[in-house]
Amino acid sequence: MDTFLQQIINGLTAGSVYAVVALGYTMVYGIIQLINFAHGEVVMIGAMVAFTVINALVPYGLPPLAIVLIGAGCAVPICMLVGYGMEKLAYRPLRHAPRLAPLITAIGVSIILQHVALLIWSRNVLAFPQIIPSRTYMVGGAAITTIQIAILAICFGLMAALAILIYRTPLGTAMRATAQNQQVAGLMGIDINRVIAATFVIGAGLGAVAGVLYGTYYGLAQYTMGSILGLKAFSAAVLGGIGNIPGAMLGGVLLGIVEALGAGYIGDFTDLCQYGWLAGSISACDGGGHFVLFGSNYQDVFAFLVLILVLVFRPSGLLGERVGDRA
Repeated sequence: MDTFLQQIINGLTAGSVYAVVALGYTMVYGIIQLINFAHGEVVMIGAMVAFTVINALVPYGLPPLAIVLIGAGCAVPICMLVGYGMEKLAYRPLRHAPRLAPLITAIGVSIILQHVALLIWSRNVLAFPQIIPSRTYMVGGAAITTIQIAILAICFGLMAALAILIYRTPLGTAMRATAQNQQVAGLMGIDINRVIAATFVIGAGLGAVAGVLYGTYYGLAQYTMGSILGLKAFSAAVLGGIGNIPGAMLGGVLLGIVEALGAGYIGDFTDLCQYGWLAGSISACDGGGHFVLFGSNYQDVFAFLVLILVLVFRPSGLLGERVGDRA
């Protein structure tokens, strides 16, 4: 039972990050029916920018929380600018082209962003300074750290804020109208280009926060990190129902839990942490040698197995594709 509860906590932590990234995919798809495969690279850029800023500020002796917040404050606008540039330069000229053209363009933009990051930050795995102290609390025999609590609070706070934006503000109304019918929304006085650009900018901002959380928690960043994280977030969006905002949230959380439960019951991760056998894989073991999150490469198998099963048995996702609610 302790193992089960531990994996639920781990899964919620991973799933909340997936959900925030998945929101970027589902928002863009809901608006223009495009799978923005470059979104994972936006998350990577957010982590890299935060790494650069945090490394530069550490020698000045500022409070650790202030350093991380400044890093995030720099990463978010830069990623928003990247998101706006992608929409303006790469996707807008192809808005009325056959659907395959913007899809291929998205893959090309992803490769370009990866190699730009390679030129700026090199191909090496970059280690985030571990400046935020983390305490571990026991909950029913399972361990949860203060950083995990912060990740959960920030991610669920962002999801709630986005839901309010989509369903309670004029911009959200314009986004839902544009998603339903662009031509009619334009006739009603909605600036379609502005709404679509705002969707990319908001999604990129969410991706930047997810990248900062990922890098701060795992202490690692690399120019290829956005590929697998983006594919998992896309899987989460499909699981919940691509184009559906609540579906992306649900899909991300469920995918994280499925991964954690599946990977957590294959092998004794406590022993692996204690003896250092997880070297070479992305893992996080607390001071007591207990598996915290992402300790096995099996988790990738479960993520994409879920995607295959959903596509086979319920292509519209768990919550379906409710056209009127898309954004």
